[in-house]
Amino acid sequence: MQSLALIENWPVPTAAAAVVRADGTVAGTRGPTGHRFALASVTKLLAAYAALVAYEEGAVELDEPAGPPGATVRHLLAHTGGYAFDEHQVSAEPGTRRLYSNAGFEVLGDHIAKATDIPFADYLRQAVLEPLGMASTFLADAGSPAKDGVSTVDDLARFAAEVQQPRLLDARTVAEAMSVAYPGLKGVLPGYGHQNPNDWGLGFEIRDGKSPHWTGSSSSPRTFGHFGQAGTFLWVDPDAGAACVALTDRAFGPWAIEAWPAFTDAVLAEL
Repeated sequence: MQSLALIENWPVPTAAAAVVRADGTVAGTRGPTGHRFALASVTKLLAAYAALVAYEEGAVELDEPAGPPGATVRHLLAHTGGYAFDEHQVSAEPGTRRLYSNAGFEVLGDHIAKATDIPFADYLRQAVLEPLGMASTFLADAGSPAKDGVSTVDDLARFAAEVQQPRLLDARTVAEAMSVAYPGLKGVLPGYGHQNPNDWGLGFEIRDGKSPHWTGSSSSPRTFGHFGQAGTFLWVDPDAGAACVALTDRAFGPWAIEAWPAFTDAVLAEL
């Protein structure tokens, strides 16, 4: 895909990208796809998938208590548990605001570790990474399930194929995770300001009508995924029948706000 060549113009030391079709085939790659990059918040996609495996295994229920009083596993996955962004303190009643929270995902990881009697990093490896052959991906033992993952484009292409054609999870579970949880809640999308509504699924951000946004102007409202402050993103556009992964080693900033939407539009135009 010629559109992937646009990453070569990004003002970053290293960048790699891939497009994965809905049938799991790789439509194209660019850059060092085996290079390990820090994922930052793209880690949350992997952590959420592990949480959903724990749900299907019966280790946890989505609506069981987790976190502050009144909150559940579902609240934590959907950033409505009430936790502040990066502090383990409660700023709102569960289910009333979309407070994007690393702390909430860290509490979620602890909850799953206790429920399974397996450290979360090990559970993530056993439940998601090893079954998908993501051998270059890891979360350090003391790493945050919100932001400390490391991976490659090759590995995340495998994950993008899984999300589009699930093997580890029932397709109905994945469909629920990519549907809006607690519709209508306002909130701040980091880097892009206040959004009304700020729709989210279970760990997966949903584009809907958000503006501005890190995906493209031609991205469908059903597009879901995540971006990270490490200069990374993964989106899946069900209407286009494809997913895209792009990883860099430059922190998110104005360069990404300018480059990513045009890149995504070029990829979609070529599909």
